[in-house]
Amino acid sequence: MLERYLRPMWAFVFRDWHLTRRYMSWVAVFVFYAIVNSATIALIGKAQDDFRLTLTLLLGVLLWSFLSAMYNEIANSISYERWEGTLEYTFMAPVSRLIHLSGVSLFAIIFSVFRTIVILVGLVLFIQVSVNGANLLGVLVVLLVASLAFMGLGLMAAILPVMSPENGAQATNIFQGILLLVSGIYYPVSVLPSWVQPLAYLSPATYALEACRKLMGINHPDSTPDKLVGAPLSTVLPELGVLLLMGVVLIPLGLWVFHTAEMWAKRTGKLKRTG
Repeated sequence: MLERYLRPMWAFVFRDWHLTRRYMSWVAVFVFYAIVNSATIALIGKAQDDFRLTLTLLLGVLLWSFLSAMYNEIANSISYERWEGTLEYTFMAPVSRLIHLSGVSLFAIIFSVFRTIVILVGLVLFIQVSVNGANLLGVLVVLLVASLAFMGLGLMAAILPVMSPENGAQATNIFQGILLLVSGIYYPVSVLPSWVQPLAYLSPATYALEACRKLMGINHPDSTPDKLVGAPLSTVLPELGVLLLMGVVLIPLGLWVFHTAEMWAKRTGKLKRTG
C-alpha cells in the first residue's frame, strides 16, 4: 500500500534530478558564484579580526544557502515545468498533487543539502575557523525543523508562476529578498528600522538563526576562537516550537493555496500559456 505512494513520489525526485543534470553547467556556475559570494561576505569578519563576527557571517551564509536553495527549488518548480513544456502533462497526470509536491520538496531538500556541502568545502579554502565545542547536532535539528516552514513558503510561492507566466518567477525572487532583509541573516534584527522589525518575527529564518547562534555559542561570553561554548538543545526549545508550529501551519496552507490556484488556472486556461 505504501509503495503505491512512494513510487510516484520518487519518480518526481528522479525527474527533477535528470532535469538538473541536463543543466549541470548552469548549476556549476551558480554554485561557483555562491561560493565566491559567501567567501566575500565571510572575509569581512576576517578583515575585522573578530572571530564572533566571522562565525556569525559564516553561519548566515550557510544557513541562508540551504534554506534559500530549498525555497527556490520548490517555488520555481512550476517555472521549470513551463519552460520544459511539461506543465499541462504534470497537472493532468493521474497523480495526487500531494505526491507530486512531496517529490518536488524531497528533491529540493536533497539538492540543497549537497549544494550547501559544496559551498562549505569551498569556504574552507578561504577561511579556517574552529567549531570545537559547538552543538552541531543541535544545528542540524534546527535546520530540519526550519525546512518544514520553508517548504510551506515555497509551496505558496510556487503558485505565482501559475497565476502570471510573465512575472510570477520574478515575484518569487522579490519574496525571497524580503525574507533575506528582515530575517537578520548577517546582522541582528535590532539594527533594522523600527517599522521593519515586526516583520522579522514572521520569518522562520529569524528563529532558525537565533537558535543556531545559541547552539554554536557565538555570543557566549566564555567562547574563544579555539573553544566555543555551544548551548544544549533544550535552550532553543522555544525557537524550535515556533518553527514547528510554522511548518504545521504553512505546509497545509501551502497545499491548499496551490490547489486553489491550480483549479483557477485550469478554468481560465493559464496552464497552456507560455508567456
